[in-house]
Amino acid sequence: MESEQDPVAAAAAVAAASRSPFRYNSPLVQVGLIGLVCFCCPGMFNALSGMGGGGQVDHTAANNANTALYTTFAVFGILGGGIYNLLGPRLTLLAGCSTYVLYAGSFLYYNHYHHQLFAIIAGAVLGIGAGLLWAGQGAIMTSYPPAGRKGTYISLFWTVFNMGGVIGGLIPFVLNYHRTDAASVNDGTYIAFMCFMAAGAVLSLAILPPSRVVRDDGTRASDIAYSSVRTESVEILKLFADWRMLLIVPAAWASNFFYTYQFNNVNGLLFTLRTKGLNNVFYWGAQMIGSVAIGYVLDFSFKSRRTRGFVGITAVAVLGTATWAGGLANQLRYPDGVWSDKLDFKDSGAKFAGPFVLYFSYGLLDAMFQSLCYWVIGALADDSQTLSRFSGFYKGVQSAGAAVAWQVDTRGTRLLPQLIVNWSLTTASYPLLALLVMLAVKDTEEGEDGESKALKASATLPVEDAQGKGRDQRCTKESATSIVLHDQSRDHL
Repeated sequence: MESEQDPVAAAAAVAAASRSPFRYNSPLVQVGLIGLVCFCCPGMFNALSGMGGGGQVDHTAANNANTALYTTFAVFGILGGGIYNLLGPRLTLLAGCSTYVLYAGSFLYYNHYHHQLFAIIAGAVLGIGAGLLWAGQGAIMTSYPPAGRKGTYISLFWTVFNMGGVIGGLIPFVLNYHRTDAASVNDGTYIAFMCFMAAGAVLSLAILPPSRVVRDDGTRASDIAYSSVRTESVEILKLFADWRMLLIVPAAWASNFFYTYQFNNVNGLLFTLRTKGLNNVFYWGAQMIGSVAIGYVLDFSFKSRRTRGFVGITAVAVLGTATWAGGLANQLRYPDGVWSDKLDFKDSGAKFAGPFVLYFSYGLLDAMFQSLCYWVIGALADDSQTLSRFSGFYKGVQSAGAAVAWQVDTRGTRLLPQLIVNWSLTTASYPLLALLVMLAVKDTEEGEDGESKALKASATLPVEDAQGKGRDQRCTKESATSIVLHDQSRDHL
């Protein structure tokens, strides 16, 4: 005899089969879109920063601008989650993306007048915008996907985003290829960056709010009304006493702290101008490889989610130890911070290989480390409001660390202590992340938001029997189908 649940199961199967993963309102498309937005804005910013000194021979202006940037970023990174919950994704992302164009334009101005005040002000404004953008990005990337595939979606985002760094690295490489004696990039480089960043601002308008994003199983990312200023203020303050956030502080602080050393004192110091651009192509390309690799480990390596987390942390710890050990061996070759014979990919022969592989490995480690952090954050909750605050807190602490790092370099701190501090920070974060996974990450897909639970519960309808007693009775084939059709009609709003 046919089971009473068969009509419901059949209707659910029909609904799932009819939902294409390439729908505009699917998590796949929406995470891909936020990846493209970040491809155009922070992706190009990363390419600009990756050349060392913002493409200038004198790193002072870029260091001061980045200090201003990450100081305001530290504040608005933490506030960004609350602002996202008040304004929604489109306005938050549009406001954030618009500030990137101003920053690139300030270096175009500096190329002619060498006044760093404009660059510093633009950096401070970008810090505000970046706080908004990354809080929104974190909420979208961690709350839109289904719980069991967050690592895959994080790797998808990281791949698309870092393609921006690859393309951005090609721009200065091509435009400055024959300028072998030049120290600063030309105007066309900055103008190209500005065009990409403006396109990203426009593209941010295509992002849907979480209540309109429907997963393949019919559940929605979230259906929570926009918050209030008072609620967000209280919830943001609570983050500073949340033990889960405190455990992730060292990892957050470390995750952008090493950029200053890698960009200015490895790529910016050891290589010729055109080779810096080429190195960035491979640095950000390595990030694409790293994100895909760690995404697979975190989603598919073992059945237990907690076990996958432990394996991921172990893999990143091994790679990190090997990479920083290689960095130490390289740093001991120029302990005084002076490298007289710049390395060129065409002219330096075998001398180029070692530092190039090291810089490539730095990019690989960065993607795996940050993807791991985001996966852990995404495993702590499922609704976009909570995850926007968690992501904002992570980016705020991360930016505070970066602000300190840029000034450490500006004040002429010796390079060997900089490397040791970077290595120590990343190493200290691994056991704390493991403790967080052990205590806070559940093996079952719990922590779903109210909307998801409500939709799953809708297959069971309370019906009165002949005696008036309430009982839970499985819905009939017709009622189940009507629920499915009603849900499908909302998919295309």
